[in-house]
Amino acid sequence: MFQKTSYLTESSTNMPFDGLVEGFAAFIAEQGYTPGSIKTYRLRAASLCKTMGQNGVAIIDLDDPTADALIEGITRAVSPSQRKYVGFCLERFRDYLIEHAAAPKRVAPSVNASPRACLRREYQIYLKQQRGLTDNTIYHCLRFYDRFLTYKFGDAFGKLDDITAKDITSFILKLREGRAAPRDKTVPSHLRNLFKFLFWSGRTQRDLSRDVPKTRQPKPTNIPRYLSPDEVNRLIQAARAHAKTGRRNYAMLLLIARLGLRAPEVVAIELDDIDWRSGEILIRGKRQLHDRMPLPSEVGKAIVDYIQNERQGPDRALFVSTKAPFRRFKDAQILRWILQAAYDATGISPPQSYVGSHILRHSLATDMLRKGASLDDIGDVLRHRSPTSTTIYAQHDVEALRAIARPWPVEGGVQ
Repeated sequence: MFQKTSYLTESSTNMPFDGLVEGFAAFIAEQGYTPGSIKTYRLRAASLCKTMGQNGVAIIDLDDPTADALIEGITRAVSPSQRKYVGFCLERFRDYLIEHAAAPKRVAPSVNASPRACLRREYQIYLKQQRGLTDNTIYHCLRFYDRFLTYKFGDAFGKLDDITAKDITSFILKLREGRAAPRDKTVPSHLRNLFKFLFWSGRTQRDLSRDVPKTRQPKPTNIPRYLSPDEVNRLIQAARAHAKTGRRNYAMLLLIARLGLRAPEVVAIELDDIDWRSGEILIRGKRQLHDRMPLPSEVGKAIVDYIQNERQGPDRALFVSTKAPFRRFKDAQILRWILQAAYDATGISPPQSYVGSHILRHSLATDMLRKGASLDDIGDVLRHRSPTSTTIYAQHDVEALRAIARPWPVEGGVQ
């Protein structure tokens, strides 16, 4: 195991470059990279050291402008297709020099102190702390903050109380120019978040979120799509068959199929979220709401098998990439790809055009209903905050609907 080495007691100008290059290679090897990748990192680190020596640059002189100039010179000498990757390797070596060899730290970018930028940072904190939104949702909210204010005021920062309902409507219509009537609720939702914040923080005298028009959403008439229990099991077993990622894929799909988790909740699980002694797992749900659920034996065994025989890396996320340095997933798209591969392997036709892992959640609810579970029980398992969210599954229980249906009236009162 590579031990972190400190060179802080040595003179930076006399430090042997060969030792740094080999230390960096060992650091890369510790993270699980292949021999080929380790060789590449070693060569790129050596090229930076050689360039520093040729230009008489000591490690203590490797500040931002100097490092940028040296790295640019090296990357310019390689083919255009390799420049991005070479630059990435060199930047990682520079990070290593900063941490282990007393190279100058990177200078933090200056903070934009304009009123518009300050309000943006305050809005970001509000979305995180007050609304409990995910980083991905916050990113999109901030994008619409920038787009709307630019639409209304240009590059300036105008008086927020001058915003009118007409401005909001015209902005949405401009986004939809040349398209059909909008059904996407994303834009109105992000704008409501913005105007709620402006009113909450006292930037506007009235709550403009009420002036955001609602999106045309025809009431769904179709019964939620689902798979039969046999089809669900076939898909899960197909995911297990993958030679390199089978254990991970199998455990991820089981968490959705048996516990009804959402895809983002699966990738958000940390190693410390599992209480093996009590047989419980912590679920990080929407809006930073946490729930504890019992961990079925089947799911627990699959997770243990994955941890013991397939998982690598120091990341505390339960499910990580199979490529070094074995980091957590940035989003939940991995589950779509796993499920699509399972469909292809089994020949099962997806019940809807969009291949999403939510179908396993719907299938669990439908199977529970047909086995006699109440809507309250299903809502508890799926962790619905409102009973209304669970009522869509009542359409599956035809016999129960017949029991409460009133006779159809006919002429003369005959039923």
